Amino acid sequence: METSPAFREFACADCEETFEPHEIELRCPACGGLLVARYDHDARTEPTRPPLPLARERLHSLDEGGTPATDCPTLADEIGADRLLLKDEGRNPTGAVTDRGLAVAVSAGAAVGADAVSLPTTGNGGQSAAAYAGRAGVASHSYVPSRCPFVNKAMINVHGGEMNVVEGRYPDALAAYEDSDAERFPVGPSSPYRRAGVKGLGYELLTGPAPSAIVVPTGHGIVLAAIHAAIEELREAGTLDVTPRLYAAQPAGCAPVVDACGTADAVAATEQPDTIVGPLEVPDPAVGSLAVAAVDETGGRGVAVSDSDALQAAVDAAGTAGVELSATGGVALAGARELAAEFDEGTVALVNPVAGSKEDDLLRSHLMSQGI
Repeated sequence: METSPAFREFACADCEETFEPHEIELRCPACGGLLVARYDHDARTEPTRPPLPLARERLHSLDEGGTPATDCPTLADEIGADRLLLKDEGRNPTGAVTDRGLAVAVSAGAAVGADAVSLPTTGNGGQSAAAYAGRAGVASHSYVPSRCPFVNKAMINVHGGEMNVVEGRYPDALAAYEDSDAERFPVGPSSPYRRAGVKGLGYELLTGPAPSAIVVPTGHGIVLAAIHAAIEELREAGTLDVTPRLYAAQPAGCAPVVDACGTADAVAATEQPDTIVGPLEVPDPAVGSLAVAAVDETGGRGVAVSDSDALQAAVDAAGTAGVELSATGGVALAGARELAAEFDEGTVALVNPVAGSKEDDLLRSHLMSQGI
């Protein structure tokens, strides 16, 4: 694989073994730990542009990224912050933050000559993978739970992807994926390439005056881990003066990362996950340990919110700020409301991972339950 000039190696977060890109796919070949990319920051010519493991000319991009961060003064007043920004990842090509990560992961697969990529997914990742696989000229295979939203299932097929619908929830789809013996390049949530791609979100939020706090709806923990990586890289490059506090927001019915924040305990899987917010119903998060480290090392914390509060927050954002939050994004605003006492000054940024129109049925059902 042709790497970027600044890329040095992949290193295992657990055993510290190092690897070249051609030696790895998902996890450490030695111990199974998560892999993180390391860079030579002296070799970077653009310190405010995120370095990637592979050369940018090998990236099969759909112009993902560059999403708006909309100023919402009414919501800022509500939580007592000087300013509140809603970073709308729903503006990405397939309507989700997953586009950033799958652009890099699928491109890495194509760069090593893979004919197909494969992943387990709650839905949005499968749609992204299919889109970027089509762009790269490779096949994609997604394992999705039966409760995956119809829009994801439909668009996986529209983009030409192969889909395996597995009865049940995400752990069932994961089990089916792991039972498959097909030779395909893995682009699942553990992929270090996915975190490298999502890192651009952090660079966009941190370029210029950085927010004092960032609240992230959390499933696998990819976004939190990626923003934390961006913080560390920008600090090493000497272009970040203030480190934002990172906050993990999860539904109360599935909050393994939140439960582990601020403790010395490993992330424990939620035994009976139950939330209407499908993208965040991840009982055993793939990069949970990195997400917890991101929160703890920046002085943030975890916050769990009810489904009803998340849905109402999304509706309120649309009604008072004009921003179409998804139910998933509503988890961030509901979390910010719970954390209001910590936001007495500075700028708070909330991440909306999914376009509101992809979860409109949840929001409409919430209104109907209120007789609207």
